[in-house]
Amino acid sequence: MRFRKRPVVIEAEQFAYDKEWPRGVCACNCTSLHHGRAHIHTLEGVLFVTGGDWIITGIKGEKYPCKPDIFEATYEPVDEKENGT
Repeated sequence: MRFRKRPVVIEAEQFAYDKEWPRGVCACNCTSLHHGRAHIHTLEGVLFVTGGDWIITGIKGEKYPCKPDIFEATYEPVDEKENGT
């Protein structure tokens, strides 16, 4: 069988070190492994974030990072009329 992913509208912010960080991104030393690096606690564990990454808010409010090339290949802007706003 073959399946197609359902279209889902998401919210995303691009991460930059010199701008206000999106909610969910932190640089705390929660564990010795983080060493103050920007990261997000996700359902899959801790994922590190670098400048230019997109921080996506999933359909259940969860946050996770996405590399710019993957984001560009996977997502496109939504017309606000399409979004229902």
